[in-house]
Amino acid sequence: MTKTAIIVGASGLIGSKLLNLLLHNSEYEKVISLGRKKLKTKHRKLQQEIIDFENAETFNTFIEGDAFFCCLGTTQKQTPNKDDYYKIDHDYPVSMATVAATSGVNQFHFISAIGANASSGNFYLKTKGETELDLRKAGLNSLFIYQPSLLTGRKKGKRIGERIGAVIMKLINPLLIGGLKKYRSIAALTVAKAMFNQSLKEKKGVSVYTTEQIKERA
Repeated sequence: MTKTAIIVGASGLIGSKLLNLLLHNSEYEKVISLGRKKLKTKHRKLQQEIIDFENAETFNTFIEGDAFFCCLGTTQKQTPNKDDYYKIDHDYPVSMATVAATSGVNQFHFISAIGANASSGNFYLKTKGETELDLRKAGLNSLFIYQPSLLTGRKKGKRIGERIGAVIMKLINPLLIGGLKKYRSIAALTVAKAMFNQSLKEKKGVSVYTTEQIKERA
């Protein structure tokens, strides 16, 4: 049976790679991309819809299918205002998850971060942690949460600080053993592959994967 996927954040680092997997594998016959503007990508399976994330009426009719992939995210540099940041990383995913639950979408896949904790003193990790908690309360049939560490695979010229960090992590990764493996860096494509592969499984409830567990499922 062919499947329908809904994806938000398809222009991002992980989202763009996941979109490519969805479009070029036979398991999915239709892919609905929701966003503020259209992607340059063209494909017979791709349906693009322009939405307003703050107005559910602009997207609720499009959230119907088998799997919803939430690849939304921002950075403090892109969104210095904490209220705006919180909307993107918390409010939008939770709003869409609520619609997905009521629309009967079987799965909801969310990219969080290693160390996500609603009680954290770090704004970024606290936001991710609160989002995870609220997604658990959304009434979803199947929730997949991915908690990767530092992502690698950005194009040259993008976020030089993260590129430097990636080089440093490449040297440090072998030293992170045992319980520290979850802090090793991970390629964005690996996360995308894990999300795609897990979407093909019939699994109920909440599943949380840290870096090493993501790698095992890619």
